[in-house]
Amino acid sequence: MSDRLREEMRQERRASGLVWARFAREAGFSATYLRNIENGNRALTPEVARAYDGVLSTGGRFTRALHDPVTGTCGLVWERPESMAVLTGLLKGGHADRREPLTVAEALSVSASSWARALEAAPRQPLDVPGGPGLLAHIGDRLDHLRHLDDKLGSGDVLHLARGELALIIKLIRSGRYNGATVTRLYAMASEASRQVGWAAFDQGKPGLAGRYFDGALRASAEANDPVGGAYAASFAAIQCYSTGPGDRAVNLLEVAHAQVRGKTTPRMRAMLAARTARALSTTGAKQECARQLHLARTALDQGPCEDDPEVLYWVDHGEIEMIAGSAALSLGDPSEALRRFEAARAAAYPGDTEFPRSHAIYLVRAAEAHLALGDLDAAVATVRHASRCLSSVDSVRSASELGGLREKLRAHTSYTAVRELLQSE
Repeated sequence: MSDRLREEMRQERRASGLVWARFAREAGFSATYLRNIENGNRALTPEVARAYDGVLSTGGRFTRALHDPVTGTCGLVWERPESMAVLTGLLKGGHADRREPLTVAEALSVSASSWARALEAAPRQPLDVPGGPGLLAHIGDRLDHLRHLDDKLGSGDVLHLARGELALIIKLIRSGRYNGATVTRLYAMASEASRQVGWAAFDQGKPGLAGRYFDGALRASAEANDPVGGAYAASFAAIQCYSTGPGDRAVNLLEVAHAQVRGKTTPRMRAMLAARTARALSTTGAKQECARQLHLARTALDQGPCEDDPEVLYWVDHGEIEMIAGSAALSLGDPSEALRRFEAARAAAYPGDTEFPRSHAIYLVRAAEAHLALGDLDAAVATVRHASRCLSSVDSVRSASELGGLREKLRAHTSYTAVRELLQSE
């Protein structure tokens, strides 16, 4: 057990992004001493376990594991004090982004596994989500507003506003004024607020910060016994994973999410998860399985809306599924199919320009890349200009980066007048 615990402590330290010197200083021990403990050359003491818990805001997980040599950290289910400590620690950590993308993806895989264990250990009762006191209803309304603000204006302001909502929710939970179904509702809202911060951080080019908030979203959803909310957060974490590294970890996250909501959610939710699984698979080259997941997504969506559809899924429709299919086709090296799927999305009245300019800009960049791959420079230039118009009022580092990447590819074609004029207009 000791070796496993040491490895868990090592992974948690690495995931924090703290350099050795700072971590050791905050822990109160020398870096050499702590390295020897992690490597098994010195005994792991309760004092060191408590120091790791304190610096890493684990809620005492390592200290408890040290006193339970049978179970160890891998067998421990997230507990409320630990989860609250992690959520509170997020708000003390500022907006620093210290982790490498691959380390973040590894940490998210661990989070997803722990989330699944926590849900499986929870009492088998449905999530009670009443309207609650007026204050809770207002918070829910503001979270809904932030979702749409992110769609239309990008993540710049949302990063700070959603963090403020999370701080308020945590304050209410810690106040002790609420219990029962109201606390359950607060944890469910904390999950969504943390997801929003995570997504906004990723969109602003801060994957390390995003990973910590996605982990917080999973923890809060487990406290609320809300597998649907956690699966929704996991689906956004998966986008980060396949966008910043190998897609296998994204596929794993989505498989865990699928398993936890099986038989507990609506066709629209299943469609969203299947579509995002298809997109993740496309980055691994799994063409047949990607096609199967897209078929599942379309079939599920054909069943129509349900009264029980999660309110966060307002954006999931046939147009969005086809846009995802287009992106998947491009990743699989089929630009012609990508353009057919993008056209199918437009035929399905995808409201990208008006409702989702940030996402639409990314899809337009991919359509332009498909045109470029097929040698249609005029269409590529026209589509890039369209994407630029979408981003004119949007704050999104991710979207701007995708557009900038395509402009770089176009520099190989500056002998063509339309391309040269486009690049000169930067």
